[in-house]
Amino acid sequence: MVNPKLKDNLTDQVCEAVLLLRNPEECYQFFEDICTISELKALAQRLEVARMLEAGHTYEDIVARTGASTATISRVKRCLNYGADGYKIVLERLRQKSNGK
Repeated sequence: MVNPKLKDNLTDQVCEAVLLLRNPEECYQFFEDICTISELKALAQRLEVARMLEAGHTYEDIVARTGASTATISRVKRCLNYGADGYKIVLERLRQKSNGK
C-alpha cells in the first residue's frame, strides 16, 4: 500500500521516469540531473545501511563502514521493521541478481 501522503501526480511522474531507465549509466545521468550529489550519496548510504542491518551488522560496524549517523541507522531500521517493504524488495532483487538468478 502506497502512503497517501507521498502519492500525487508529480511523484507518480518521478516513479515512472525511474522505471524507464534501462541501465546504470542512464540511472547515473538521471540522478545526477535530478539530485544533488549529497542527496544521491545519502540515498546510496541508506541502502547500504539497510543491507548491513539485514546482514546482522552492529551499529558500530555500520557507522565505521558508511559514516551514517546513528539516527540514520535507526530510521532505516524502523523502515525495515515497520515500513512499506521497499528496502526488502530491492535488497532481495539485488541478492538474486548477484547470485545469477
